[in-house]
Amino acid sequence: MPALKHTTFEAEVVWLGRVANSEEDLSAVSVPALDLALGGDAGEFHSGITRPSCVRVKALYERGTEIMNVRQLSVLSQEELDMIAAEMGLDAVDPAWVGASVVLKGIPDFTHVPPNARLQGPDGVTITVDMENRPCVLPGRVIEGAHPGYGPKFKAAAKDKRGVTAWVERAGTLSVGDKMRLFVPDQPIWSHLERARKS
Repeated sequence: MPALKHTTFEAEVVWLGRVANSEEDLSAVSVPALDLALGGDAGEFHSGITRPSCVRVKALYERGTEIMNVRQLSVLSQEELDMIAAEMGLDAVDPAWVGASVVLKGIPDFTHVPPNARLQGPDGVTITVDMENRPCVLPGRVIEGAHPGYGPKFKAAAKDKRGVTAWVERAGTLSVGDKMRLFVPDQPIWSHLERARKS
């Protein structure tokens, strides 16, 4: 019996980008397509089979510990970017400002799709959702450069709308205009989740 359930949810790829070095500048450069290998987008700052651990997993590892790289891609929703822009008082939030790899349109409440969900493109390229990407101050610095006075508003406006991190499970090419099908784990939510979060 399959452990992943094919859903009727489908998303259109509306933007693709590549970050050269997020330690120097989080900004992404728009590209028409990504050739995704098992290590991600070769040459992109977050690519690789392994990576040094960061603040996201500080409860587990000392910063800089070599771990598997499940943070190869930053995937966001156009609908949620529009909500962030409205809350900030901007006409739009450019995906480049937030270091996006992939922007999708068509899946509601995208930031909260379950961890381990899959998104599959036309040629079989498949990315696996790691977890929610929590807002931080780095995109705010980029936004501040483009719109002085607005940068500090990003972190609060992006709460629950910052998208997810993901990794490549099956290699292939993803292009702007492609449709991606959503698969979710076919299992109930753990009954002790809220208790675990409070412990």
